[in-house]
Amino acid sequence: MLELPPLKAGSPVLIRITEIKLPLDHAEPALKSAVLKKLAVPAAELVNYAVFRRGYDARKPSAIHLIYTVDAEVKNEAAVLTRLSRDRHVSLTPDMSYKHVARAPENLKRRPVVIGTGPCGLFAGYLLAEMGFRPIILDRGKIVRERTKDTFGLWRKRVLNPESNVQFGEGGAGTFSDGKLHSQVRDPEYRGRKVLTEFVKAGAPEEILYVSKPHIGTFRLVSMVENMRATMESLGAEVRFQSKVENLDIEVKGDERRVRGVVLANGETIATDAVVLAVGHSARDTFQMLYDRGVYMEAKPFSIGVRIEHPQSLIDRCRFGKHAGHPLLGAADYKLVHHCSNGRDVYSFCMCPGGQVVAATSEVGHVVTNGMSQYSRAERNANSGIVVGITPADYPDHPLAGIAFQRQWEQKAFTAGGSTYEAPGQKVGDFLAGRSSTAFGTVLPSYKPGVHLTDLSACLPDYAIEAIREALPAFDRQIKGYAMDDAIITGVETRTSAPVRIKRGEDFQSLNTQGLFPAGEGAGYAGGILSAAIDGIRAAEAVALNLVA
Repeated sequence: MLELPPLKAGSPVLIRITEIKLPLDHAEPALKSAVLKKLAVPAAELVNYAVFRRGYDARKPSAIHLIYTVDAEVKNEAAVLTRLSRDRHVSLTPDMSYKHVARAPENLKRRPVVIGTGPCGLFAGYLLAEMGFRPIILDRGKIVRERTKDTFGLWRKRVLNPESNVQFGEGGAGTFSDGKLHSQVRDPEYRGRKVLTEFVKAGAPEEILYVSKPHIGTFRLVSMVENMRATMESLGAEVRFQSKVENLDIEVKGDERRVRGVVLANGETIATDAVVLAVGHSARDTFQMLYDRGVYMEAKPFSIGVRIEHPQSLIDRCRFGKHAGHPLLGAADYKLVHHCSNGRDVYSFCMCPGGQVVAATSEVGHVVTNGMSQYSRAERNANSGIVVGITPADYPDHPLAGIAFQRQWEQKAFTAGGSTYEAPGQKVGDFLAGRSSTAFGTVLPSYKPGVHLTDLSACLPDYAIEAIREALPAFDRQIKGYAMDDAIITGVETRTSAPVRIKRGEDFQSLNTQGLFPAGEGAGYAGGILSAAIDGIRAAEAVALNLVA
């Protein structure tokens, strides 16, 4: 049963009921019965109902419950709402339809430019196109199908294309990920709902509208971004690939700095009064260019660590007990954190159930790991980043020092892996004992182009190694078997987020460069597909309001 469409003029008034708890294997009529009981109305008074959200409570694996939020249409809804006004689980269903903030003026002389086609840039361009601004959208990489071939070129043939890879190209880094679509961002304007709705229009499964932890998976994301590009172009947007921005045309008058255009690598200058900067967290040369041009930025915290792999069946059993493998539960995930005695925090990051570890570097002579899953989440291993929080105090004195810090450890990982783009790896038992691994155990690594067994202690700072060694046994107390000897770790995970923040004001413009709208993960304002897409929508709204003012 699917979610009801957003309310429109003339639509029936709906009542939202939250926290309906039912056993995992409840009979289908049980949900209707629970709705009738909660509303205290006879069956004849219930016109219709539909699931708005479905999650589960697995804190007790022996007694897992489904948790529903339901929208119901009843006769005489005003009387029902009045009678249940003190019940915090019953309320009027809000209008969740997205409302555009502006329309492009007919005499707009300069089209806005969006740099990047990751989730942030994609939705910034999409919204600007919907509002009639006919944006020009630029990406240094290739269209998603060609980019996929280049990415497989590294994974299968150890050939890296620095401009077309996991980080750069249509769809951004999120294309080669688990496709998670949940976020902790406060979203009173329902921009997140807009994102999910547009994804469904573009080919995502409708369940992302109502399951509590929606995900899509890499292969579905590929066709979705293609469909969204086609829609943008039909609305007047111009999307250009292999169009790297090498400079900004910035006009300086006294203390005022204002963007007047973007300069491409081929020498072309595109005149514009508004640039959405949605370059992602790995556009290191772009960060350097911005710094050289005087755009204000600061170093920010991020995290570094490794990828860990376990049998997915182990995670399923620990989380779901006898219900492991249930189709409504799917492959189990987890979220772990440990506060270490050395003052560091270690936590799981971008956990990918039933997925694989992937090569995610964008620079020659570097090794970077990340995680990815397909929609089915059917691969043998579960993987997750196990990362240690660090701050600018660990890389002081320069806004771009975090980039140099990342590069240092990525280069060490490349060397430790044999300088062939294989990742350095180690069994957990050996890692905890401080000895090199010489043979794989029962858990075989999924990383392509391969894993070179070694001692990972040379691939991360001593304080990070110390913290992870303390955290793994602590995690084992939460998930029995987590510190199993044969679990495999590969390094290094360094691209958890951007190491810089390109600061902006309340109007979303750079603090010292008018017309520049930093947004998304690369600017330091998002972390994940949904939050980046929401930030892209907010950036588009800010551009629209600025251009019509």
